Amino acid sequence: MGAGKKDYGIPGTPIFDGDAAQKGYALNAMCYSFNSAENREAFKRDEAAYCAKFGLNDAQRKAIANRNVLELIAAGGNIYYLAKFAGIFGLDVQDVGAQQTGMTKDAFKAKLVEAGR
Repeated sequence: MGAGKKDYGIPGTPIFDGDAAQKGYALNAMCYSFNSAENREAFKRDEAAYCAKFGLNDAQRKAIANRNVLELIAAGGNIYYLAKFAGIFGLDVQDVGAQQTGMTKDAFKAKLVEAGR
C-alpha cells in the first residue's frame, strides 16, 4: 500500500471516497453532462475539445481515449457517472463489469448466472 492510500480491507477494489471525488471531479462532471443528447453529440464531434472544456487532466484524457473503465476509476471516475460515458458507445453495465474483471461479456454473464444459483 503506497503513501496516502487507505486500506479498506477489500484487496483489489478501488473505493470511491472523498479523495477520489476530488481527484475525479472534472471527469465526473463531464460524464454527468452526458445526460444531455446534445452534449453526447458534442463529445462525439470533438472529443479532445469536449475533454478540454471540462479541464480533464492527462490521465483522465488518456483513460477516455482508451475507453478503459479501470483507468477511468483510477483517475477518480465514479462508476455511476462512467456508465453515462459507456452508454455513448452502446455499452451496458455487463460490458463494464466484464472489462473490470478482465473477462469477456459472455463469461461475465455466465458468472453472474452461476452466482445467482
